[in-house]
Amino acid sequence: MRAARFAMLGLAAALVATAAVARSDDPREVDWRKAATAQDRARLRNWRDAWIAALAKVRAAPGGASALAADAALFDPDRVIQGAALGPGAYRCRSYRLGGVGPASRALLAGGWRTCRVTEEDGVLRFATDGDQRESGTLYDSTDSRTVFLGTLALGDERRPTPYGRDLRRDMAGLVERIGPDRWRLVLPFPGFQSTLDVVEIVRG
Repeated sequence: MRAARFAMLGLAAALVATAAVARSDDPREVDWRKAATAQDRARLRNWRDAWIAALAKVRAAPGGASALAADAALFDPDRVIQGAALGPGAYRCRSYRLGGVGPASRALLAGGWRTCRVTEEDGVLRFATDGDQRESGTLYDSTDSRTVFLGTLALGDERRPTPYGRDLRRDMAGLVERIGPDRWRLVLPFPGFQSTLDVVEIVRG
């Protein structure tokens, strides 16, 4: 009887341990720092440096200061409203590239509107855009005012994005911030191509 009792206790302990591992592996509970590459942790750590460098390049370009002033909420790095995080649904998005890298790059380049969406599966939120250059990835809880985005960039007629962490130039790391009623932005510091900072404006579809 005593041996059977010890066996039952051992089985119960094993089940508890298994449940604990399952909970720690739940993607809804993963800390973004554990999911991010070292490169992307550094990008997010230096997000303000990217803003400062990008804005300086834009202001130095002809008409740059007036372009920034025309949408101060979008281009103010400190414009963040707590609460009302980006939730599942249909949205419209528009990308801005600030602080072009390379001799032929422009200081500020604005794209056209395109569709984008947030989907939820098993409690995990994913953000994706349409168009010739498509961002897609996972949204992680961070603070009351910011959500962390980790994803990749797909180009042209590629059918599916490259898995995160496989191609460092395609990897993307950013902060999703609410900047107004039904208005958000995805800030991508030091992206792999063409700019110092990318800002994706997000509004309800």
